[in-house]
Amino acid sequence: MADEARFTEVTGPLRREILGHCYRMLGSAADAEDAVQETFLRAWRGFEGFEGRASARTWLHRIATNVCLRQLEQRARRALPSDLGGPEEDWHRPARAAPERTAWLAPLPVDPAEAAGARQQVRLAFVAALQHLPASQRAVLLLRDVADLPADEVAVALGTTTIAVNSALRRARDRLARTAPDPETMSEPGDGELRTRLRRYVGAFEEADVGALAALLREDVTLEMPPHATWFAGRAAVLGFLGTHVLREPGRFAMLASPMTANGQPTYAMYAREPDGGFTAHALQILDVAADRVRHIHIFLQPDLLPAFGGPVTLPGSRDRNG
Repeated sequence: MADEARFTEVTGPLRREILGHCYRMLGSAADAEDAVQETFLRAWRGFEGFEGRASARTWLHRIATNVCLRQLEQRARRALPSDLGGPEEDWHRPARAAPERTAWLAPLPVDPAEAAGARQQVRLAFVAALQHLPASQRAVLLLRDVADLPADEVAVALGTTTIAVNSALRRARDRLARTAPDPETMSEPGDGELRTRLRRYVGAFEEADVGALAALLREDVTLEMPPHATWFAGRAAVLGFLGTHVLREPGRFAMLASPMTANGQPTYAMYAREPDGGFTAHALQILDVAADRVRHIHIFLQPDLLPAFGGPVTLPGSRDRNG
């Protein structure tokens, strides 16, 4: 029987890294958690035979990658609304439902203690771009460029050759360069000016001040609202839809900064006002900020996501939420 204390000592510190790897492979926080459970179960069962010829980190990445590849064989890729078609041109129309059984790309929480050291590649936009790669190329790219494993170790992990790994890596990099955002244009919510802009964004949203919101959005801003299939591109369309269908009156929504970020991006728990004046969980809003203005707005209309991001289910109506 494997030594449980020794197993925990060797593998425990790697759990968050393996979770991130599984999330980037699968594009689903829930599926990633399942894959991590399966990975550590397999690792526990094989721990007695682990001889240390490879590092524990490489060993766990190999197990996790194989678990994820098997999951990917059994289901369709994850999507965001922008993967389903072009943007809606008529913002006067209500958002339409997505096709049944659409598998949505969902955010992954990052503990604030780890956010400072998190790599750019955990961002939701990057994960969405990864879903356009074939599974084998995705695995190679993540093991080489994110996990920083040598090509020969990746070849062993995937049961292929170093030449094949290098070839797949080139193809994956070329394709990703055409679809992924540029990390150099993406900002973390760390500096004072950016935090001020984010507070102004929250205030404008809560007060339904579309004019104030306009000054905080890029001209090419997009809005996506899973599970709705409808999405909007361009400041005029985004503001038109929000002003007509969402921000109809001040105080209708409250926003609370999440103690955990989603993929390293500014994240807010969003609450809807009830008749008694209190607020109940409504959505998770994730912002992609570039050049000090909001470039992408993702509003996940899934109240069940809030607890995973440290958000309460309800808020009192008189609470100060912007501090």
